Amino acid sequence: MRKLFAFVFAAALAPLAPAAAQQAPDSLVRSVTQEVIDIVKQDKEIQSGNTKKTIALVEQKVLPHFNFTRMTALAMGINWRKATPEQQQRLVDEFRTLLVRTYSSALAAYRNQTIDFKPLRAQPSDTDVMVRSEVRQSGAEPVSIDYSMEKTAANWKVYDVAVGGVSLVTTYRDTFANEVRTGGIDGLIKTLADKNRQLDARSR
Repeated sequence: MRKLFAFVFAAALAPLAPAAAQQAPDSLVRSVTQEVIDIVKQDKEIQSGNTKKTIALVEQKVLPHFNFTRMTALAMGINWRKATPEQQQRLVDEFRTLLVRTYSSALAAYRNQTIDFKPLRAQPSDTDVMVRSEVRQSGAEPVSIDYSMEKTAANWKVYDVAVGGVSLVTTYRDTFANEVRTGGIDGLIKTLADKNRQLDARSR
């Protein structure tokens, strides 16, 4: 499940062309997913686990298309309002780095899965929607993948991804709350920074 979560998250983080900002949210996710699958199929270095190349791809093409501030605030819950603006920025930076580094290797996890997208249940005026899909793989039960997306002045952005009904944000919420109870917000920042350094060392 973790590898599948990682693969789908990475698929959602695929490069987006400037024109894609005008697409409907479901069309956007569908085209982006297909694009990343095509990239994985053609790039032998990514398939073999070239972490540095994958991280560079994510950092250059992905970050503008996710709302990491909202993701971090949701993962922090009530503790978000207790953080100073400086602490909030550190949390966003470290959480974003953690997600990118944790899931960058997932681009190599593609093994001929198929992804079916469900009809979008939304009105044209909606600014917050859920794009639903299902990943199918031979010999395994289908797994639902839901993308929570918001419409911003620039384009649609993803602020949460749920796999099998379990959201990325929720996955981290209890962990963050425990860290804050133990060491305060600065303690959580330090824990995230330490984890990122460990992941960085492994990728060298």
